[in-house]
Amino acid sequence: MIVPVPDTHRTIDAVWKLESAKIIAGLTRMVHDVGLAEELAQDALVAALEQWPVSGIPDNPGAWLTTTAKRRAVDHIRRDRRLTHKQEQLAHELAQQREPDQGDVLRLMLISCHPVLPTEARAALTLRLLGGLTAEEIARAFLVTGAVIARRIAAAKRTLAERQVPFDLPDEAELTERLSSVLEVIYLIFNEGYSATSGDDLMRPGLCLEALRLGRLLAELAPQEAEVHALVALMEIQASRSAARTGPSGEPVQLHEQQRGRWDQLLIRRGFTAMLRARQVGGTSPGPYVLQAAIAVCHAQAATAEDTDWVRIAGLYGALAHLLPTPVVQLNRAVSLGMAYGPRAGLDLVDSLTADPALRDYHLLPSVRGDLLARLDRHQEARLEFHRAAALTRNAAERAFLERRADAIAGPDPTGPTLGEAARDFLARDDLDRATVRSYGQTLRRLCLALGDRRPLALLTAGQVAGVFATAWGAAAARTWNRHRSAVRSFGSWAGLDDLAAGLERRAETGSRAPALGPAQLDALCGRPDLPLRERTLWRLLYESGAGVKAVLSLNVEDLDLADRRAPAGGPGRRTWVSWRSGTAALLPGLLAGRTRGPVFLSDRRPGPARTPAPADLCPQTGRRRLSYERAEYLFKEATRSLDPAAGGYTLGRLRPGPAERVPHMLIDRA
Repeated sequence: MIVPVPDTHRTIDAVWKLESAKIIAGLTRMVHDVGLAEELAQDALVAALEQWPVSGIPDNPGAWLTTTAKRRAVDHIRRDRRLTHKQEQLAHELAQQREPDQGDVLRLMLISCHPVLPTEARAALTLRLLGGLTAEEIARAFLVTGAVIARRIAAAKRTLAERQVPFDLPDEAELTERLSSVLEVIYLIFNEGYSATSGDDLMRPGLCLEALRLGRLLAELAPQEAEVHALVALMEIQASRSAARTGPSGEPVQLHEQQRGRWDQLLIRRGFTAMLRARQVGGTSPGPYVLQAAIAVCHAQAATAEDTDWVRIAGLYGALAHLLPTPVVQLNRAVSLGMAYGPRAGLDLVDSLTADPALRDYHLLPSVRGDLLARLDRHQEARLEFHRAAALTRNAAERAFLERRADAIAGPDPTGPTLGEAARDFLARDDLDRATVRSYGQTLRRLCLALGDRRPLALLTAGQVAGVFATAWGAAAARTWNRHRSAVRSFGSWAGLDDLAAGLERRAETGSRAPALGPAQLDALCGRPDLPLRERTLWRLLYESGAGVKAVLSLNVEDLDLADRRAPAGGPGRRTWVSWRSGTAALLPGLLAGRTRGPVFLSDRRPGPARTPAPADLCPQTGRRRLSYERAEYLFKEATRSLDPAAGGYTLGRLRPGPAERVPHMLIDRA
């Protein structure tokens, strides 16, 4: 019987999500390339979409997809002369129709979560290979574009191929370390669904369900791993509260205010069962997920919020902090101490965390601090902290909740200007040029985020500013530190707070510069297949010209002399001629794509109505604005993280050859 086409497509989608991980795992074992394996599996999916609406759905659709994909794998290997010696072996395997075993799926999971990949790439690749999600589905879940996810996945596959990551189960010692990476990715996916970092909704249930499915699958693949069962227990119990976590309008409901009758008892029982299994297979020393699951069990066992055993929970967090002394664990420990021993005990620990750079923009730090201050009747301080937390979160539901908490605290409004109002007035002065406004704005935005833009200006102290500097720029280069210090001094002088920079000593600047990237490194960077043409052209031009970043970004299409390979940059009276060589010359026509006016290097999107740039910085043909210096630096840092031993990425200045290796490609005309 032929099923109607829409029903067939729904069936194919469901089968794909169930079977894709096994199919890709089996193919990876055959071809030893996870990227190629996924392409072959996708070919089989396309064949199903073409044939099943006509021929009908097979009795065993998973086996049909597996067989079709394996045949394509054999065809591919036969075309590859270097692998002809494997033809008979693989043909025999196909004839045997051996299904991918559970070990293959575990190997695929270990590869997709391999530590050589950045965390966000691991999550995307795992959802793609093991969840069967499309790039667009993953993008919607993480509120980015499909192109961003596609680039992450492509880069991850390329890294695995370049590093020649084997499709083998590691030995026992390495397996434990690799499993911890898998657990980290699964819990990251769950947390993004349970408490969305951005967007309008507090939760994304689809990600929670996918993480639970992956966790349960991993528990089947590694039944003797206590930490795997503990993670499943933790996620089951946390997911049981989902219906009670939001109010009628989607607003967050705090744990102690939730209606526990709405907690899903089936998920709680499943969590208890998984926790029992973790204890049965675990040793005498519990791991971090066992401890976190034990905390979740404590909450689930309490019939009411008042029955919660906070003393035990505080002890469990103490043990967890001993294993994982991270700032976030310590912050959660502070909450438990505040509940077990009073708000003063919790606030003392929170205050010790305020200088930690890892929590610099973490909205839960001021949120927790505000809650503890409110319980100590320090209401005005609490109000400022809730406002600051609201400014830091990117989730609309959570922001509205925090603003309501701040507004619910009664008290007089502060007299005089706030830090945010004063910063805006200072930057709106007519005597500041655009570059100065941009530079000063970076400093003042950081002060507003760190101290709260609603803090009364009269209460701003040099000690508070020094604390922000230590956290934000304590490890920065002397030049960066001094630039921000100069901004604070100017702002303080304008605001009548002359001692605002009293605790900031000027740092001695040295003339040394980091070595420039060599031609081989640049070729490797620009040769990445997923790298946009804009980045390839910009980086090549910076390298070949030796010009400054701002000079290159200021170039306009109408001023380019493509024949002579040069263009003017700079203002009247001092014009810099930027010239380039054949590498840039080959890329520029494709970048311009017929444009005749406007900036050479454009941003990805059109500006919003409230951020209309000057006409000189807007392309009349595309409506996009000139690429900013900050965005260009960010993209280069992200692309060069893998080259940087410190994993921080390089600045664009590394593309500029030093004096000893520089070819004179910049001439300066002085009027």
